[in-house]
Amino acid sequence: MSELRIVNLHVNVNGREILKGVNLTIHKGEIHALMGPNGTGKSTLAYTLMGHPSYEVTEGEVWYKGQNILELEADQRAHLGLFLAFQYPVAIPGVSVANFLRAAINARRRIANPEDKGIPIPEFRKELKKVMDLLKVDHSFASRYLNDGFSGGEKKRAEIIQMAMLKPEIAIMDETDSGLDIDALRIVSEGVNALRGPNLGVLIITHYQRILNYIKPDYVHIMMDGRIVESGGPDLALHLEEHGYDWLKNKIEMTF
Repeated sequence: MSELRIVNLHVNVNGREILKGVNLTIHKGEIHALMGPNGTGKSTLAYTLMGHPSYEVTEGEVWYKGQNILELEADQRAHLGLFLAFQYPVAIPGVSVANFLRAAINARRRIANPEDKGIPIPEFRKELKKVMDLLKVDHSFASRYLNDGFSGGEKKRAEIIQMAMLKPEIAIMDETDSGLDIDALRIVSEGVNALRGPNLGVLIITHYQRILNYIKPDYVHIMMDGRIVESGGPDLALHLEEHGYDWLKNKIEMTF
């Protein structure tokens, strides 16, 4: 019940098969890293898991909390406890970070209890300040419009604030390190490390080892040509950094 289980997942995008039989299980309390070259299907997997309508599942299942979530809409998956941190977060001018977060929290509470009147404002403010302090974000950040005029680092920090406030059970981070300088990467990584624990499972999608220097994964998986072709521990990412992907080509040809 506490695991996200992906079974033989095949996905088409614009009539082209991108995922060709992905199998992966993520338990709460675990951090998994998914690596691979551009165009191998990593982000396709992330968007498919969260129910993006442009991604057509042609075969396979994704099980979470006793049901195949492929039958659910994106908001229903979020209510179950899934979360996606976007590679390119969208700006929402006119909606403050605080108002966005409070609306999201209230939506989840009302799904659990239609009679819920929403999180009291004092409680919400106290929790938000606590999270911003934990993530080393100035409190003025809460009054800014969501991602409007934000730097790359600020956008990614806003994603981590959302993750901290919404308290998902499985979080998918789609190339969160993309576009970050070393200081922003360190701050974002510290935020993720502050949230990690037995109640949160994380899938980090990345091209590079550098974020894994700050967020130590329990498992590393390599995706090529729409499949996970190699899995191992943290040393696998170091091996990949040193040797690249060429050593996997023969394995792919022999296996598939």
